[in-house]
Amino acid sequence: MSKVLIIGAGGVGNVVAHKCAQVPEVFSEILLASRNENKCKVIAADVKAATGREIQTASVDAENVEATVALIKKFQPKLLINVALPYQDLPLMDACLHAGIHYLDTANYEPPNHAKFEYSWQWAYQERFQKAGLTALLGSGFDPGVTNVFCAYAQKHLFDEIELIDIMDANAGDHGYPFATNFNPEINIREITQRGRFWEQGEWREIDPLSIHQEYEYPVLGAKSSYLLYHEELESLAQNIKGLKRIRFFMTFSEKYLTHLRVLENVGMTRIDPIEFQGQQIVPIQFLKAILPDPASLGPRTKGKTCIGCDITGTKDGKKKRVFIYNICDHQECYREVKSQAISYTTGVPAMIGGAMLATGKWLRPGVWNMEQCDPDPFMDMLNQHGLPWHIQELPVAE
Repeated sequence: MSKVLIIGAGGVGNVVAHKCAQVPEVFSEILLASRNENKCKVIAADVKAATGREIQTASVDAENVEATVALIKKFQPKLLINVALPYQDLPLMDACLHAGIHYLDTANYEPPNHAKFEYSWQWAYQERFQKAGLTALLGSGFDPGVTNVFCAYAQKHLFDEIELIDIMDANAGDHGYPFATNFNPEINIREITQRGRFWEQGEWREIDPLSIHQEYEYPVLGAKSSYLLYHEELESLAQNIKGLKRIRFFMTFSEKYLTHLRVLENVGMTRIDPIEFQGQQIVPIQFLKAILPDPASLGPRTKGKTCIGCDITGTKDGKKKRVFIYNICDHQECYREVKSQAISYTTGVPAMIGGAMLATGKWLRPGVWNMEQCDPDPFMDMLNQHGLPWHIQELPVAE
């Protein structure tokens, strides 16, 4: 059994706290911390009501390495689960190195003033974590995270060689608002409005935002318009899947959502550079975040399902083969269990499972690792046990 420190008390932090509390045989004590301790206390009360377990709470500035180190040394956890903002990944990795504990996050580092996310900053910590004898597990959410593990499972069990991967992310949920984002609005909008990228024949290809889309037939959900984006798991999977010729990422958006997004972009509300307003410097996208609905509040309003999976083509025993490995998640079922909509649930459950992989020693290996570099089997087993069952659908091979 291990103590765990969770940093971040948004929608995902709520799910991680609930799911860690459900496995006392793995996580013996839990400390939930964020800048706003009151949010942690609300989550702790919900966890107590749902599971009977007490979890501790604290206030911490995740960008302050010294403060985080002091909190770690006081609580003495085995690992830190980072579900704060991606801007805070590096200071939290630094804190783990200083305090001598393992690290896990769900999204890669983003510099606050530049809408670009890549693994280079975190991969640069490889030698430091190796020398310290510590593990840093990157991207243990759903996408990235489970999608990486799906690909690793396919490489291990279903194919001799993988050639094509399309990661498909569909949210058919309806929260009733004209416009809202299902996770942090600032991160969500930055992700969608940047130029799209995909990897093909050994190089990156770049496109205008949302300029490529396809109608994809999702299990349960049916046909949905899906738009090509850049997503961070492409970067590591392009390096770690043998024989890969192309990998892309697609996400569904309604026309209503895209219309609102275009208007906000056209009037400058998605800008990330500061502007002067009434004698003060404000960042438009941060102001927009403040007036949009809090994603953590969407749970009781959201109905419908998500479908996220990997459409994989390759060869097995000399024959072409294509499969879709996927999960279906119901927003209302998630809310009944942990007072969360499915977007937070599908990120928070894998964060707990990744933490369990480290806490139980199954994935402990000094260094900085992406999910597909670990044995997929124990992780896949825990998905079935803890609310994210997966399925494999055989598909016709595209001509």
